Amino acid sequence: MGAHRRKCDWCGSGTPIVRDMEPVNPDYQYWCEECARALIIKGDPIETYRELEGEPIYGRLLDDHCTLKRFYSFATA
Repeated sequence: MGAHRRKCDWCGSGTPIVRDMEPVNPDYQYWCEECARALIIKGDPIETYRELEGEPIYGRLLDDHCTLKRFYSFATA
């Protein structure tokens, strides 16, 4: 299934913008913008990820909302 047809694994309705490349639970790999923002604000951001929309939406969310700067990995194809 292509990313454009897939839904967010957490809420089940949003369009995924990011994929967790090293998920703790493999049932939750694809995240929409709202759920990904909530993870960051909660203090549990995705550390190794792949952007799905071709733009650094998740990277911008990290810049805007992540107060604890860690080393994040952008996975390439």
